Amino acid sequence: MAIRQRAIHSEDKHERHNAILDATERLLTRAPVRVANMAEVADEAGLAKGTVYLYFPSKDELLLALHERHVDEFFQALITLLSREAQVSIGEIMALTQRHIVERSTFLPLATRCFSVLETEVTREVARAFKERMAQRLHAASTGLERHFPELPPFGGVPLLRHSYALVVGLWQMTANQQELAGGACHIDALDYPTELARALGALWNGTMGRPHSSTVVPTLQRTRQ
Repeated sequence: MAIRQRAIHSEDKHERHNAILDATERLLTRAPVRVANMAEVADEAGLAKGTVYLYFPSKDELLLALHERHVDEFFQALITLLSREAQVSIGEIMALTQRHIVERSTFLPLATRCFSVLETEVTREVARAFKERMAQRLHAASTGLERHFPELPPFGGVPLLRHSYALVVGLWQMTANQQELAGGACHIDALDYPTELARALGALWNGTMGRPHSSTVVPTLQRTRQ
């Protein structure tokens, strides 16, 4: 690919920043379990490797930035949904989760990696800034959840969203580990990720609202598309 010159204006820098993230996304889409190196990202983006390092000092900071973009897209969609006047259903929130998290083949592998990256591989300043932005997103979404679901206590949407995310990622990790063991001598019962996730999220949300689990129909989430 052609190597482009260094960006000077703020708009060019923003474009270059997104181009690097887009290139990383494409590489992860092709091979979700393999993390490309910075040289491969630079080649995919049509940039010099040094230019990539100007925007992201390390591969871990690059991966964390891409993960945050995924998360931000989910929260923007959720907050937009919750901003409407008409009542929002649990099923609609589950459908949104499916589109932005479950169906996106790079989301869950990257999210799993970023758990450790956040605590051990990036600076405290980067980790703290990421957590502060996440807290802002959580509180904004919590306000909308409380308006549509009055059963929630003040700021009750924050732990509900956190627990939901833990379920989404945790069950996916169990599925991934099961796939790794499938060819070995260890036999475990088959885990159908979409079905188990729909059941777990339905039970969590209805239980939090004090509703019978059968009172809300939560659609079975589809398998992650590769």
